[in-house]
Amino acid sequence: MTARALPQPPNPAALPIRQKVFAFATMGLGMFIALLDIQIVSASLKDIGGGLSAGVDETAWVQTSYLIAEIVVIPLSGWLSRLISTRWLFFASAVGFTLASLLCGVAWNIESMIAFRALQGFLGGSMIPTVFTAAFIYFDPKQRVVAASTLGVLASLAPTLGPTLGGWITDHFSWHWLFLINLVPGAFVAIVVPLLVKIDKADLSLLRGADYLGMVLLALFLGCLEYTLEEGPRLDWFGDTTILATAWIAGLTGIAFIARTLTYAQPLVDLRALRDRTFALGCFFSFITGLGLFSTIYLTPLFLARVRGYSALQIGEAVFSTGVFQILTVPLYSWLAKRYDLRWILMAGLSLFALSMWEFAPITHDWGGTQLLFPQALRGMAQQLSVAPTVTLSLGSLPPARLKLASGLFNLMRNLGGAIGIALCATVLNSRTNLHFYRLAEHLTYANEATNAFLSSASERLGTAAQEPALQALWQITFREAQTLAYSDTFLVVMAGMAVTAAMVPLMKKMGAAPTAASAAETH
Repeated sequence: MTARALPQPPNPAALPIRQKVFAFATMGLGMFIALLDIQIVSASLKDIGGGLSAGVDETAWVQTSYLIAEIVVIPLSGWLSRLISTRWLFFASAVGFTLASLLCGVAWNIESMIAFRALQGFLGGSMIPTVFTAAFIYFDPKQRVVAASTLGVLASLAPTLGPTLGGWITDHFSWHWLFLINLVPGAFVAIVVPLLVKIDKADLSLLRGADYLGMVLLALFLGCLEYTLEEGPRLDWFGDTTILATAWIAGLTGIAFIARTLTYAQPLVDLRALRDRTFALGCFFSFITGLGLFSTIYLTPLFLARVRGYSALQIGEAVFSTGVFQILTVPLYSWLAKRYDLRWILMAGLSLFALSMWEFAPITHDWGGTQLLFPQALRGMAQQLSVAPTVTLSLGSLPPARLKLASGLFNLMRNLGGAIGIALCATVLNSRTNLHFYRLAEHLTYANEATNAFLSSASERLGTAAQEPALQALWQITFREAQTLAYSDTFLVVMAGMAVTAAMVPLMKKMGAAPTAASAAETH
């Protein structure tokens, strides 16, 4: 098969280093705010729901709609950047994201908020994979270590800091500013990128013969899959007819999309890149790190809100240590990456992630920021030592001509991992909470002296001889302990996944020389 001839792009590697760094940093800022907005609302959903007079189920869609829209557009970004160029795709994405953020900030009801959040995720999603491509085009192999480390920080730090920043903003200002703070950085990115980012040229001829059916199949597959994963734990999975329908649609359209992509002349996603063992394993590791990253970002604030009753600001302050230790680990990673095989650094990072989950396991109902400090410090270090080498090992093995389509797949796997991780954690929490509650309740009988003593003491303290308030207090304590034990179990499930994945790292090939421009052209 002979591929169409692409317009000859300028040589971005020959640009002055200051210009390249500033352009890359600006794109990194766009990626950061797009990733930040995934979790910035997580600690403030109660406030948003209250402000828009919405129930808990409706308010959950403020986050879900963003995730669904973003996960649909990420794999399309490779084709879009070839069509209109990286420069103008990033510009359009930044402008659209900024305007949608403004609309979210002035939303007048929950329906408008959900619609604007979906628009925000769809328009901003292209900024995430595009900056990965730019890093490998702009910089030489030695500089890519620093660039990949930077991207690793942004990819894991942004969702980690989301609840912290969101809680602080909501507590000191109002939930509207969760979105309005995007206006200044979004406008800055939209102005600077067209001036500096000149990596490639548009190729509008790609409109002829484009895989439009593949786009429909991809959107249905990812949209229905994300809906199933997000709503499944709450709606009892396949016991709900809507979940069953979306699961079937996701399965059938997913199979059809894969078959279509492997046989179509101009595919949207480069699935053939998975023939490269290192890239295929890298996508798997990206999936697992996304699972671990988003699962723990989901679990810790949820524990602090449900068990400890923390406010949005208190949650943010309690989880802030993860981001601090990740930033502190950046110099260590840069030092290690220049001296040691990236595979062993990745293995150490995944192992450290598993260790951090083990340290979370003894959690009790009175854990707060102090008790969470050490396991979160380990997790912050682990995120840096696992995400950054995964980026370099996976994308660094591919020629530049394949980076655009492959980068979308790589980033899609991380977000899919996050979606599946959150769904898995929610399911484990629900089932294990019920199991632990029934096991604890079996011992709370009138034959139990401790139970009788508690009921007697509670009745006296509540100032009534009736036992109903005392029984209610006993139920609340039992449910709290059952929840706490369920969180412990869930952390151990994540730990097992990380430990198994760490053992698979030696299957990757050692990082070799970067592909040259000539080899890139031949490959394409």
